[in-house]
Amino acid sequence: MNPTRIALTSALALAAGMAAAQDAAERGHAFNRVASFPVTANMAEGEDRSRESSAEIIDASDDGTVLIYTDSPLGVVGFIDIADPADPRPLGAVEMEGEPTAASVLGRTAFVAVNTSESFTEPSGHLVALDLDSQEELARCDLGGQPDSTALAPDGSFLAVAIENERDEEAGDGRVGQMPAGWVSIVPVTDGLPDCEGIVRADVTGLAEIAPEDPEPEFVHINARGEIAVTLQENNHIVVLSREGEVLSHFSAGTVDLEGIDTRRDGAILATGDQPGRLREPDGIQWIDDDHFATANEGDMDGGSRSVTIWNKDGTVVWESGADLERAIVEIGHYPDHRSHSKGNEPEGLAFGVFDGVPLLFVLSERSSVVAVYDVTDPAAPVLTQLLPSGISPEGAVAIPSRGLLATANEADLGEDGSARSHVMIYEWQEGAPVYPHLTSAGTEAPEGGPLGWGALSGLVADPERPGTLYAVSDSVLGMQPTIFTIDATQVPARITGALRVTRGGFPAQKLDLEGIALDGEGGFWVVTEGRSDRLVPHGLIRVGADGAIREEIGFPPALLDHETRFGAEGVTVIDGVVWIAIQRPWRDDPENHVKLVSYNPASAEWRAVRYETAAPTDGGWVGLGDMTVHGDHVYLIERDNHLGEMARTKLVTRVPLAEMVPAPLGGELPVVTREVVRDLLEDLTATGGYVVDKVEGLAIDGEGTMWLVTDNDGVQDSSGETLFWSVPLEP
Repeated sequence: MNPTRIALTSALALAAGMAAAQDAAERGHAFNRVASFPVTANMAEGEDRSRESSAEIIDASDDGTVLIYTDSPLGVVGFIDIADPADPRPLGAVEMEGEPTAASVLGRTAFVAVNTSESFTEPSGHLVALDLDSQEELARCDLGGQPDSTALAPDGSFLAVAIENERDEEAGDGRVGQMPAGWVSIVPVTDGLPDCEGIVRADVTGLAEIAPEDPEPEFVHINARGEIAVTLQENNHIVVLSREGEVLSHFSAGTVDLEGIDTRRDGAILATGDQPGRLREPDGIQWIDDDHFATANEGDMDGGSRSVTIWNKDGTVVWESGADLERAIVEIGHYPDHRSHSKGNEPEGLAFGVFDGVPLLFVLSERSSVVAVYDVTDPAAPVLTQLLPSGISPEGAVAIPSRGLLATANEADLGEDGSARSHVMIYEWQEGAPVYPHLTSAGTEAPEGGPLGWGALSGLVADPERPGTLYAVSDSVLGMQPTIFTIDATQVPARITGALRVTRGGFPAQKLDLEGIALDGEGGFWVVTEGRSDRLVPHGLIRVGADGAIREEIGFPPALLDHETRFGAEGVTVIDGVVWIAIQRPWRDDPENHVKLVSYNPASAEWRAVRYETAAPTDGGWVGLGDMTVHGDHVYLIERDNHLGEMARTKLVTRVPLAEMVPAPLGGELPVVTREVVRDLLEDLTATGGYVVDKVEGLAIDGEGTMWLVTDNDGVQDSSGETLFWSVPLEP
């Protein structure tokens, strides 16, 4: 294994870590991501790549070598060659004359549902059969309404299409009912093609307690007996149909009492709240055997139970995850606090497959950007075995057990200005332990109770007296709960074992944007906060005691602030009792591509500085500094651009000789230090099969010369939520 792949490869992976790795390996296999395919790769040469694109619903050819995904913003379906899953290749895209909403594959034929509605009150759509090899249309059926999801019977004899005829969220109060009503179309398949004349319309009106006159079928799936399970998400109802369209059973999806969740969007993760009686309002539905199916309870109008439910097809609840899934997501740093007031992690899509005899259910968490893997050998007692990192907002997934693969379609496309694009991600069922997560708070309780929430790690420092112990801070995403986290890097994965809340006058020191941390040599810490004077939160240096209480707050002097921008203090370290601060980007008095390293002498209260020249930015982006630390005769720094994925160019660890850290008074000519590149991090950042993330923000070097790095996941806001935490030996 590449020694940079995960932090656990360092010499600090001692007994506890080795035991955990052995336990994981004894489970036999785990999924690890092997590739990420950017949807823009399927755009034709010369096509405007700034256009929004999105991978939403995905399926695979029977032999598992070709993927097809729907892309509604572009109005196409895209194709990917995964003969080598670690090296997916673009096969282009086909215009669909409307909005493709779902695709299901039989052999080498894809059945694509296309929405052509002119309005919410005049819905329309059709079903197209496409040849996967030639990408030519083989047949087309008018569906008479707006299709959402599709499902093929396991024997290939028919297709079910959920005709949603969705409501207009801007009309009235945006609720059901809004006519026309939806239904389920059952399309016979003859000789591999749809029989348009034999389509049966299954009526599901009059069943639900909520707006029974206006059912909105959302998702369909078919078991080996040909029974069709259907979610009516907005109606909070589930229906089971026969292949002839007869209603076999139907029942309310009911409610869930959630206990121990975060219910407030407030810049703090406190999983201590309750939400009784939450409507499930299920979205995805997936049979796991002929008698049981699972639902992903995303919620919509009134609901959002943040949970997964396994049902008997007669309506009996066999198992309910309640808040357990969300709390597990909190522990790996993927919890989206900005969604706490709404539907939390939002389970949405599902997939299922039997891998080496183990039946596995895959649950897509839209807002946390993870895939939960459950062993459902006993449907009444599923076991959460893994949480896989995904792209932003996984929408669809397909399990390919015959090749030991899982693929996800991740719909969010944030533009081409260096932000994340939509991706299809591929995972492989491999022997041994999972690579991700690198960091977890599992087993550690928050000071306020409940699982310890964390994220947006932005600064790192090693404890010189305790090998394998590091401290980290999180930035303004959790600025209402500023915290110094203790990390035990000797475990597998590394564990957050403590949380020291930063306080002022006995209360949380709110609105801090902590970006760097250093030891003060007296049992406490120096931290820096990035701010903006025009918003009454200035840049500053703060001394925190061992109890978390702020002992001293030191504002930047006018000679600095007269030239400030909002891109301020990012790293902090101490050299011979003098505190040094790395400023992220050039301020108004800096030459192009130059940033300041600012010094503060606590004994004399004197401020001075040197300048550091960064690499030139590319593609309209910027390059700046992140964390900083001292080791031996050098100061080590993170230097990075703000690009990610294919646009990323500058992700570096550099160093400056201590002998050159001789600062001059502010306001005058500042010396420029010599910069030396120590390590290019681009390869490290793709070692888990994902795209390059932009924010490498934490850097520490321990007493044994091991370099530790951590990425900032932005609190899972416009981010995949992944936190990469790894170590590499420091080269002489």
